Amino acid sequence: QMQLVESGGGWVQAGGSLRLSCTASERTFNAPAMGWFCQAPGKEREFVAAISGTGTNTYYSDSVKGRFTISRDNAKNTVYLQMNSLKAEDTAVYYCAANGNRYSTSNDHMDYSYWGQGTQVTVSS
Repeated sequence: QMQLVESGGGWVQAGGSLRLSCTASERTFNAPAMGWFCQAPGKEREFVAAISGTGTNTYYSDSVKGRFTISRDNAKNTVYLQMNSLKAEDTAVYYCAANGNRYSTSNDHMDYSYWGQGTQVTVSS
């Protein structure tokens, strides 16, 4: 089974930066595609960014494009989300997730089979 653990969340002023990390419990023969999603209180879970299994392809939501960068280090079983120019509306719990299709950069949460516990990001105005 795949287990994912996020870290790096916290409190930051608007305009600041955070880097989230998500580490998988074990390496797989073919590293899965990975995604980041966020969920604010009372709102639906929203897509943030995705990266294919090799790290070759990435995809971002329009709201974070140009501000956030998704990357991975498969030797460390880790995917990252570099968050720059943070805004108050970025405040949410951020989740990483694994997609069994290693070629995918899907923005649909239904395509992701394994989820981390989430890490809180709070951006103050």
